[in-house]
Amino acid sequence: MNSMRYRFLFWCCFFLTVCKAQAQEKKIDSLKTALSVHKEKDTTRVNLLYDLAYSHFQRDLDLTYSYLDEAERLSSELDYIKGKARVFYLKGILENIKSDYDKSLEYFEQSLAYNKSIDDQDGIASCYTAFGITFYDLSRYADAIDAYSKALDIYKKTGNKRQQITILINSANAYSEMGRLDEAVLNYKRALKESRAMNDEDGISYVHINLGVVYKLQGNYPLALDNFSKSLEYDIKTRDTMGMAVKMNNLGEVYSALEKYPKALSYYEKSLLFSSKQGNDKLAAIVRGNMGKLYFLQKDYNKALAYHNTSLKTSEEIGDLKQTAICHNNIGGIHLLLGKPVIARDNFEKAKTISEQTNNKHVLPVSLLGIAESYTKELNYQKALSFAQEAEQIAEELHLLEMHKKAMELLSVIYENTGQFKKALEKHQRFKILNDSLFNKENIEKIAQVEYEYKYRQARDSANIRELELTKQVLATSQDLARSNQNLLWATIGILLISILLGSLVFYQKFTNIKAKNETILTEQKLLRSQMNPHFVFNSLSVLQGMILNKEENKSVEYLSKFSKLLRLTLENSRDKLVLLSQEIAAVENYVALQNLESNQYEFSIEMELNDSASSIKIPPMLIQPFIENAIEHAFTGETQDRKIEVHLQFINEELVCTIKDNGIGINSEKVNQHNGKKSLATQITSERLEILSRHFKTKGSVQVENRAKYNEKGTVVTLVLPYEKQKTV
Repeated sequence: MNSMRYRFLFWCCFFLTVCKAQAQEKKIDSLKTALSVHKEKDTTRVNLLYDLAYSHFQRDLDLTYSYLDEAERLSSELDYIKGKARVFYLKGILENIKSDYDKSLEYFEQSLAYNKSIDDQDGIASCYTAFGITFYDLSRYADAIDAYSKALDIYKKTGNKRQQITILINSANAYSEMGRLDEAVLNYKRALKESRAMNDEDGISYVHINLGVVYKLQGNYPLALDNFSKSLEYDIKTRDTMGMAVKMNNLGEVYSALEKYPKALSYYEKSLLFSSKQGNDKLAAIVRGNMGKLYFLQKDYNKALAYHNTSLKTSEEIGDLKQTAICHNNIGGIHLLLGKPVIARDNFEKAKTISEQTNNKHVLPVSLLGIAESYTKELNYQKALSFAQEAEQIAEELHLLEMHKKAMELLSVIYENTGQFKKALEKHQRFKILNDSLFNKENIEKIAQVEYEYKYRQARDSANIRELELTKQVLATSQDLARSNQNLLWATIGILLISILLGSLVFYQKFTNIKAKNETILTEQKLLRSQMNPHFVFNSLSVLQGMILNKEENKSVEYLSKFSKLLRLTLENSRDKLVLLSQEIAAVENYVALQNLESNQYEFSIEMELNDSASSIKIPPMLIQPFIENAIEHAFTGETQDRKIEVHLQFINEELVCTIKDNGIGINSEKVNQHNGKKSLATQITSERLEILSRHFKTKGSVQVENRAKYNEKGTVVTLVLPYEKQKTV
């Protein structure tokens, strides 16, 4: 699937701000309150009903239709033209979502006519944008670009920057489908620049998903995962179900390409569930097609054919030409493998015809290679040659690495069997070069591993040097203590008994302080080394490596800055006795964000119920993060869905209590799954620190780990009582 747009965030309605989840809920509540107060049947009530319908259309279709029906009736009674235009516009969107494109276009035509009658420029531009999106869904890419161009002219005149970004992205999608990649990339880059300048999160999210698809097509899977995960993170934050369905399908495709089939299937199943609930037949057909490809890769051909045929039937019913062509290609591929070249070729030729009609150059080379391979199976190399050559030309033009590689391999076979050995050798050599490309996933992982090992050795050597210095410090302190003991012994001979008692007390206090200092230093060493999680560092460096290989200098610098910030914060906090609670929370959030970078598989939340602001409370550093890390590493073994980690901070009887909950397998199961039954190193170190810190601050500090099963819940709960100080205010 080439999911190079997510249309729902960019339907250009008459109020244009897509709010964050919390702000959106407040807005809906405010609209409901206003509607309950405003009983008069006038244009104000129509607008309130429409705004409520629009606010719900991505979440609750029943409520959307309820509000919309009342808005339509009242607009007709009042002959409110603008109200009618808005109602027909949203009805067109709803029909588009259900893939009824004819009815969708009919509603948009009615909305456009009403908007033109009152010269509403924003409304006219919104309709042109809606036409463009619907034409795109019908694979009428030239018509889509023409409609987008009309909308863009209006938005430039009205100065609407947000909608100009929308048009740039949607136009780029159409250019990409037509194989005009240079124009597509130019539009994406302009849109990303404008979105960042406006701090437009939904615009940035939308560009990320499109860039993810481009990287996936190029075989650059680390960057594809990075972009899809960033876009999915925004959808989860805004609780956009359809957005999550699209991104999960994208992630399933990447994991399938990486041969991580169980993980891919998990994402596909979630995507199918969300898209089916929303009645989006188009996306459901695409996901079923991808599941068919997944079973094909696992050599379960009967199940693969069943999914592809279901996808084909739905795609033909809703008029999705692109997915219809993809289904024919997939069905052809299975029959080719089953030794049925005639049936295979019939499907490939149907896909070829559709791709040529819609000018879809991403699907076309698959059809051409399939036809060429079917003739090769029949030893008809002359007929196979022209189709393979055409596929090679398109794959090279669009930089489709996998297609280009397959074309080279097939051409090598064809030339060899027609006696053109020099050309056969040339194509085989080019095939080897492409197969060993830097974008090959094995090489990406190998290069990232080498760089990781080098960086880790540097960090380890640095830690060893610091350990040596600390050891010398401990030794020097011990020698000072010995000399002090000797001097004290000689001094006590000549003084009275009371002096001996006082001296002993002084000595005992000094000894206790030095011992506590040594314990703190050694614990600090262990804590520093425990933060160097190799798996976490490797994943982060792998993503960074992919950015560098793709020559995205600005992006790689931005990512490196974010990654280094976490490492720097970890190292700095290891030296500080106290840090602000807000600073500690920021470090934890940054750590989880980087852990979630690959697939956003953990739902993380922090809730604080504090009388004082987090910015006025200081606590010892790195007491919370080890338990977050422990939950990520051990709590969800065998769990692939609904992974939640919750942190709750509150004062109880003037004690600062931090509760960390997960919904994983539970502490007893964790112990069974840990190697040799060993206790978590980070948890052990944190327990030791709390004992030392409790004595130092003269306040209670403790840790308690429990299985939530005792509360009839799932997972583990860690209760920390944290030593703290309140920052003095001037």
